[in-house]
Amino acid sequence: MTGPKVLFAEFTALPGQEETVAALLADLTVQVRAEPGCVEFAPSRLASQPSRFFVYEVYRDEEAFAAHIGAAYGAEFNARLGPLIVEDGSQLTWLEPLGGVAGAGALGA
Repeated sequence: MTGPKVLFAEFTALPGQEETVAALLADLTVQVRAEPGCVEFAPSRLASQPSRFFVYEVYRDEEAFAAHIGAAYGAEFNARLGPLIVEDGSQLTWLEPLGGVAGAGALGA
């Protein structure tokens, strides 16, 4: 079994689309958090620029992440999100948890 898959997704809503994007993301959040392999799915927006959205995501392992990627509701979200954002899809940054760091919880084990 692999370790946790951790990533940071970000995207920018087009002018006037901020609340539509927020609503889509809120709906997706409910579905993703119900996935058995989802450890964390935490969407946020930049306080000083509410059109900027960020999502911190943690999945139990590669298998859980593959299940997440294969979910039909994720494909639907991405199809609906595309025309509403500046970027060509969500911009992903892959993270590696630091082991042995206080407060790292299960990820640091």
